[in-house]
Amino acid sequence: RVMASVRREIRINCSPDEVWAVVGNPTLIHYWFPGMTNAVVDGNSRVITTATGITLPEVIVTNDSVARRFQYRIDSPIMQEHLGTIDVFDLHDGTSLVAYSTDAVPDPMALIIGGGTGAALVELKRQLELGEGPALAGAQARLGES
Repeated sequence: RVMASVRREIRINCSPDEVWAVVGNPTLIHYWFPGMTNAVVDGNSRVITTATGITLPEVIVTNDSVARRFQYRIDSPIMQEHLGTIDVFDLHDGTSLVAYSTDAVPDPMALIIGGGTGAALVELKRQLELGEGPALAGAQARLGES
């Protein structure tokens, strides 16, 4: 069975390292993905809580700071199969291209999640280019811990 696939992308006027500091931290997604209120990570498991109170268990598949790729699977009966992929590309001019892909079965879930990922990229860009917001505060707090 072939999965339905949706990809959204956005150019952000920030370095890939600045973008990755947010995207590569799985605990921060609820600060830049509209409709999410919390993210709890334990090892390679992440549980997202939505604004409606629904929890979505996920498995973190890849968190590669060299390739700047983050991948996860929603591990819930609402999905037969799912793979979310966020890639941060260096455009070598001080800016980044961020691609957020969703592959899913049943097919309509790719469209539903893909709509959310488009809005998430717009919010990510807004906070990064503004230089402030909860996602950046979370990334900076995390950098301060290390």
